[in-house]
Amino acid sequence: MSSKLKVAGWVALGAVAGALTTMQLQANARSALSPLPLDEMQQLAAVFGLVKAEYVEPVDEKKLINDAIGGMVAGLDPHSQFFDKKSFKEFREGTSGKFVGVGIEIGMEDGLVKIVSPIEGSPAFRAGLKSGDLISRIDDTAVRGMSIDQAVKKMRGDPATKVSLTIYRKAENRTFPVTITREEIKVQSVRAKVMEPGYAWLRVSQFQDRTVDDFAKKLEEIYKQEPHLKGLVLDLRNDPGGLLDGAVAISSAFLPKDVEVVSTNGQIPESKASYKANPDDYRRRGGDDPLKRLPAALKNVPLVVLVNEGSASASEIVAGALQDHHRAIIMGAQTFGKGSVQTVRQLGPETAIKITTARYYTPSGRSIQAKGIVPDVALDETAEGNVFAALRTREADLEKHLNNGPEEDTEARQKAREEARQKLEAEYAKRAEPPKPLPEFGSAEDFPLVQALNKLKGQPVIASKAPLERKAEAKPGE
Repeated sequence: MSSKLKVAGWVALGAVAGALTTMQLQANARSALSPLPLDEMQQLAAVFGLVKAEYVEPVDEKKLINDAIGGMVAGLDPHSQFFDKKSFKEFREGTSGKFVGVGIEIGMEDGLVKIVSPIEGSPAFRAGLKSGDLISRIDDTAVRGMSIDQAVKKMRGDPATKVSLTIYRKAENRTFPVTITREEIKVQSVRAKVMEPGYAWLRVSQFQDRTVDDFAKKLEEIYKQEPHLKGLVLDLRNDPGGLLDGAVAISSAFLPKDVEVVSTNGQIPESKASYKANPDDYRRRGGDDPLKRLPAALKNVPLVVLVNEGSASASEIVAGALQDHHRAIIMGAQTFGKGSVQTVRQLGPETAIKITTARYYTPSGRSIQAKGIVPDVALDETAEGNVFAALRTREADLEKHLNNGPEEDTEARQKAREEARQKLEAEYAKRAEPPKPLPEFGSAEDFPLVQALNKLKGQPVIASKAPLERKAEAKPGE
């Protein structure tokens, strides 16, 4: 195995929702450490002793140390993180694409948990739950007022344990309880369907261990149904990123062999690498090339990539590579702008840190850190315009983000976002009804998808009147 592949084994590109990567023991990096600043270390030890001896009530020593490590790492940038036992377990579940739960993809609607889609074959699927069902209670707890993360945690648990859900089904105007036994769920990160004869939609929601294999299987299914495919929409909206090899593989499916997909550069030698459209750069150790079964026609099929403010990290690599090589038309909104690489260093059997080790660059040499991929064609979220786009957080809005060129005025960006929020609330306060939730991706009401299909068919496209690029606000006096 090449040295570059060894690097690919532990380097990945994370997202706001959490980077997905593999691990390397901290011991391997100790030789790179510079001498410790003794005065500051003595000061740290003195503070530890004072807190332990004089705080109003006894404090657990392990908690103090973990909090100190967490604060040190969190102070670097928004994506570096310390994992304690619990968070490290959750992180590894996200990496594997497996978890224990009921098996539903969810969103929020009217303060309730909305079932976007039950995962095929899951306990929720077998229990008859449907897309559009609303969950009003989880066990004895009302859902209204919960965050989506809180709801997810309550529905997850140990295998073979039960959870009771109260379901409201709008189509039938009835509420009913259902008890589901939790089991291990394999997340479906790829969905696809033929939208109309000759044209298909394929969505990647996250880059996980199984994503490339699922991607290849879905494309095989599409070509069995449409052997003479005229156009494909690759949907990366709200894809927070994930494994680097997945991004390289999916880019490679559409690009000529051996062209560059992405490069990385950082302080340590292992962070300086170039990844090409070649199985050696994305194939797992000892594994087959999951793309070798795909038809050669895929390299030339007309392609549109849909992105939005939630497309981050690995999904930005794919969009950037396909844009730079003029292989696809990028449509939607300027992406999140997470152009940094995270590495996980394991500290012990159950703890680790995730630390930013490099920036990544598109084939033309662009660093999109805190900027993102600017689409070729800007699209609104709906036919009526953008509903929530101005309120979405991007990398440049995050405190302590890595800069890309001259430092941006984060305070001005936050002020602009708050003004946009107030304006939106004022507009909807005048209306009789609150804004409708955005249509499900891939549905007939999905406005950006309809425009992408129009582009592929050579029909008129309703482009957004908003600027393609969301510029950083200038500092006062500039």
